Amino acid sequence: MLLLVTACSSSGGDETPSASASPSAMESETPETTLPQTLVFSPVGLQVPAMKGLSEGLTHYGEEQGWEIIVQDPALDPPTQVQQVTQVLESGRAGALWIIALAPPSMTEALHTAQEKGVPVLINGVPADYGFDGPQAGISFGTIDYAAGGTALGEQVGMCINEKLDGTAKVIYGASAAGTAGKEESDQSFLDALAATAPGATVVQEWTLSDRAASQTDVGTILQGQPDVNVVAAANDEGALGAIGAFKAAGRDLPCIAEFGGNDEVLGLVADGTIYASVALQFGEDMVQSFNTLAAMQADPTAVGPLLTVPQKVITADS
Repeated sequence: MLLLVTACSSSGGDETPSASASPSAMESETPETTLPQTLVFSPVGLQVPAMKGLSEGLTHYGEEQGWEIIVQDPALDPPTQVQQVTQVLESGRAGALWIIALAPPSMTEALHTAQEKGVPVLINGVPADYGFDGPQAGISFGTIDYAAGGTALGEQVGMCINEKLDGTAKVIYGASAAGTAGKEESDQSFLDALAATAPGATVVQEWTLSDRAASQTDVGTILQGQPDVNVVAAANDEGALGAIGAFKAAGRDLPCIAEFGGNDEVLGLVADGTIYASVALQFGEDMVQSFNTLAAMQADPTAVGPLLTVPQKVITADS
């Protein structure tokens, strides 16, 4: 999270005004202002377990640093998120903003408003997602390395196939919906890494990820037409958990499953051997780096914000 203390400098002149300085010259100088130590966190929605956990961790960490944390809940609705962020900016309560945008282009105007007010922002994505042509003053952009995540997922699936299935398998892949951030990079790097690691494996079908119940239904349908499927890869937690439910409902063994995400439920299933591996996003580490970045940015609202990457780590039962 970032918090930005704004210090607006004088438009010119000596540090100590002379007695001859005119009233108009004195009035033209902008007084130093200080933003409140209040960080506003706008996740995609607290209905998402990872977002709920992140908000709680952020609140605890921020309060330890002497900050007030305001957590918003747009409930997965982009217009609501824009409205909430705009209102808190206009209220003057925000000393820094951490936004995980549902629909990045919708946040462009709010980012301009934050720049005008000198309130530092950390937001997901890259500058082009918001119509900018490069890094911006007062804005830090945070990304997930989807190509690296897809590569790690493909490697782990391939390793499981080599270890448990003698290098030959029929794989189904839960892919993110069209338009999801990082989809193309994640999908292609997964397929490339799987082919390189386990050339005898074949991806026979994909399904589009949504929630757990939908994934369980979709995978159940796939199993009716593809009874030889014995490996699952999923690009998020809910897809993996839904697939496990579908295999159980069908009375089928699932010797190899790996996924990208790494929530607590998934990591528990990794520990007991149900899931071979998780490419787990390290939200705790990201929370700390995000807060510390915003706090540092508050000291200079004109400085270009750094580009951050969410740490990730492969977790297996042996980790």
